[in-house]
Amino acid sequence: MIPVLAAFAVLLASGVTPRLFRPDSGFGRRVGPAGVVIAAALTLIPACRVLAGRTPIREAWPWPMPFGSFAFHLDPLAAFFLVPIVVLSALSAWYGPDYFGGHDPGRAGRSWLPFNALVGGMIGVCLADNALFFLLAWETMALSSFFLVAFDHREEGVRRAAFIYLVAAHVGTAFLLPMFLSFANAAGTADFAAFSGSLSGPAASAAFVLAVIGFGAKAGFVPLHVWLPDAHPAAPSHVSALMSGVMLKTGLYGLIRTLTFLGVPNAWWGWTLIAVGAVSALIGVLFAMAQRDLKRLLAYSSVENVGIICLSLGVATVGRAAGLRPVAFLGFAAALVHTVNHAAFKGTLFLAAGSAVRAAATREMDRLGGLSRRMPFTAAVFLAGSLAASGLPPFSGFFGEFLLLSGLWRGVTEADPSTAVSMAGAASVLALVFGLSLIVYVKAFGVSFLGSPRSDAGSDAVESPASMTVPMAALAAFCVLGGLAWAALFRAVIPAAAGVFGPVPLAETADTSEWLWKIAAVSGLLVLAAGCVALLRLRRGRPAVRSSVTWGCGYGPATARMQYTGSSFVQPATELFGFVLGTRKNVRPPAGYFPAGRRFETETPDMSREKLYRPLLAAVSRLFSRIRAIQEGRLQVYVAYMVLTLLTLLLWMLR
Repeated sequence: MIPVLAAFAVLLASGVTPRLFRPDSGFGRRVGPAGVVIAAALTLIPACRVLAGRTPIREAWPWPMPFGSFAFHLDPLAAFFLVPIVVLSALSAWYGPDYFGGHDPGRAGRSWLPFNALVGGMIGVCLADNALFFLLAWETMALSSFFLVAFDHREEGVRRAAFIYLVAAHVGTAFLLPMFLSFANAAGTADFAAFSGSLSGPAASAAFVLAVIGFGAKAGFVPLHVWLPDAHPAAPSHVSALMSGVMLKTGLYGLIRTLTFLGVPNAWWGWTLIAVGAVSALIGVLFAMAQRDLKRLLAYSSVENVGIICLSLGVATVGRAAGLRPVAFLGFAAALVHTVNHAAFKGTLFLAAGSAVRAAATREMDRLGGLSRRMPFTAAVFLAGSLAASGLPPFSGFFGEFLLLSGLWRGVTEADPSTAVSMAGAASVLALVFGLSLIVYVKAFGVSFLGSPRSDAGSDAVESPASMTVPMAALAAFCVLGGLAWAALFRAVIPAAAGVFGPVPLAETADTSEWLWKIAAVSGLLVLAAGCVALLRLRRGRPAVRSSVTWGCGYGPATARMQYTGSSFVQPATELFGFVLGTRKNVRPPAGYFPAGRRFETETPDMSREKLYRPLLAAVSRLFSRIRAIQEGRLQVYVAYMVLTLLTLLLWMLR
């Protein structure tokens, strides 16, 4: 565990050091991200060893706080989550300095302390083997990410997004506290090693519900997701990549770890996770489809993918409860594989979006367009991430989804009739989500990068420097090649699954592995053939092209306004699901022979915010406005309140 402790020390030192140098100092600007890269390398050493089959590591040092200890436990499950966390942290840190090139150097330098604290908090969450230490790391992660979201705090919208995130984070913590207290009370200690099997019956079910709400607020389950669509656009893009790619997964890690404490699950726990996951995936992809802000679209897409992972955990839980070992393993494997793949393709997409936003100075897709000519590398990276996020073979995103569908199919064919029908329904929802996801990313890539520039912002864009394109290229390479090398990732899942479910039923899932090999082989041949065709075209050179004016049928020259906008491209789908989206239209059609103006705008507010949280907060505000009458502002009245309270307590004790 010495490398991990050294990683914490490096993160702290490199986060503080930039404050000791001048704001425009090159060393001060680079030492923060360099510390993250070094800490990531140090953490990878023990994590990869444990995944390779070495003995899990457990260390503990006492501290003076009650029930607390610096207890670390690096088992295969923690190691599996640590690898994408530290890899994406290192690449995002590498990307950061030049992304901040147009910002105030002092604020950019100061941002590395919360960034490094966020990385350290995520590592601590995965390694914690004590409830108090876990909550300390959890709060470190929440507070540091709050300061990163509020980086551009001079903008009112950014401040609002940061405070919404802070409230959501602590609402989640408010549910985790009673859950951990119930475990600690039953086990007689706050150490995780004693939690397993300490709760049963209604107490275990209550702990499960608290875990789903508390960890779901961090992961972004619907309707607890309302902070994501505001926080991700507000944060710097490399921070958005880190938060979306891996910070959300700490909530999923906490949920999985809690399930290991609860022993054999009840079937309704699994169906609850399936329902939450299906709703989150469907709502996430529908609202992603309706967005005009590129980073907001990616934020809702994260809600969709977290929903897919939650649904996978639900399938695994139902399989465990029903004694269907292949279903349980395939569901759990799908959750872990999609966790890694989502970290890769969502990191790719946010970094590529940050490159485009930095160059064009806008996040509005309808003001971009034509960026593939001016930023061909960024466009290629975004395309690779989009293909992976759409779940198309042979890209990495396909294989987690294939494992999930395989688990659902095994449930349909092997479970009792009622379970089979329910799993068939979940598979139908997934098929719909996958189709809508393809529409989302065709829109995102087509409107932002293809066609002609829709404004001067897009026409003046230039490619980003190498320090930003190298991390993008590394993640895009995984999106392209990770699907072909699925077997290595699948092997890494086995020890983590064995630690949760016991012996892994590899023989009973051999047919799934066989299909994956066939798909990988065919996909590899197609990629090779496409590469050969591309090389032949390069060797032949570009053919001569003759251009001339075509007959315009009486119309003038084409303009950028004649292109599809993002809203018009997805209009058939948004009209079909209008009862869910609740899109508002502001229309002022042209009138008269010589119209002075016209207007057409659409707005799709978040359903949970409009239908749930806004009325709830309004009711709370009305309640407290009535209670405000007791605030007299006179000292004598407040003393009377205190005397009445003491008398009430005395009477209660003497009854």
